[in-house]
Amino acid sequence: MNPSDTETPDLGAVEVPGINRSTFILRGALAAGAAYGVGSVAPFVGNALAASPDLEILNFALTLEYLEADFYQVKGKSVGLSSAIKPIAKAFGEEESEHVSALTSAIKKLGGKPVSKPMFAFPVTKEKSFLKLAYVLENTGVGAYNGAGPSLTDKALLAAAGSIVQIEARHAATIGLLTNMSLTPNGAFDKPLTAKQVLAKAGPLIKK
Repeated sequence: MNPSDTETPDLGAVEVPGINRSTFILRGALAAGAAYGVGSVAPFVGNALAASPDLEILNFALTLEYLEADFYQVKGKSVGLSSAIKPIAKAFGEEESEHVSALTSAIKKLGGKPVSKPMFAFPVTKEKSFLKLAYVLENTGVGAYNGAGPSLTDKALLAAAGSIVQIEARHAATIGLLTNMSLTPNGAFDKPLTAKQVLAKAGPLIKK
C-alpha cells in the first residue's frame, strides 16, 4: 500500500488552539494528514487558500513554522533526547525559528500583521515518538508549502517559499534516515485528493 493512502494519527493528536483562519486551516491540514496521510495535505491547503491573498498564505505558513519551532525548541527539551539526536533537534529548531523571523518580516513589509503564536500540545513523551512525529510534521510542512505556493501572486514570495520548503524536505529526509523510514513517503508524486474528499473525513477531527 502506498504510504499516502494510510492514516497518520499522530497529526490528529496535535492540538492547535485558536480561532483565526490560519490556525483553522492548520488544524484542517493536520487533520487531513491524520485521516489520509501526509500526501493529502498539499491539495487540502491548496484548495483552502486558493482565493486567499499573499498575506493570508504567509500567515498560514507562519503558523506552521511556529508549530515546528515550538516542537523542536520546547518539546524537544522535555523528552530526554539522546546525545546523537539532541544537536539535530537544536539545529532544526533554530532553522525553523529563522523561518519564523523571515515570514514575520515579509508580512510586515507587505503592511500586514503577523498572526500571534498559538499554544501547541504534542502527544510525545520519548525520543522514539518524538522522531516519529518530527518525520510526520516535516513531511506535512512540505505538502503544505507545495499546496499553498501556487496561490502566491508575488514571484519573490514564491521563490522564498520554495527555498523554505527545500529545508523542510531535507529535515524530513534526515529524520527518515535516522528512523529507517522512507525518504519519499509519497513516491515520486503526491496523490491529490479533492477538498470535498478530505473534509468528509477530516472535518470531524478538527479540534475546536
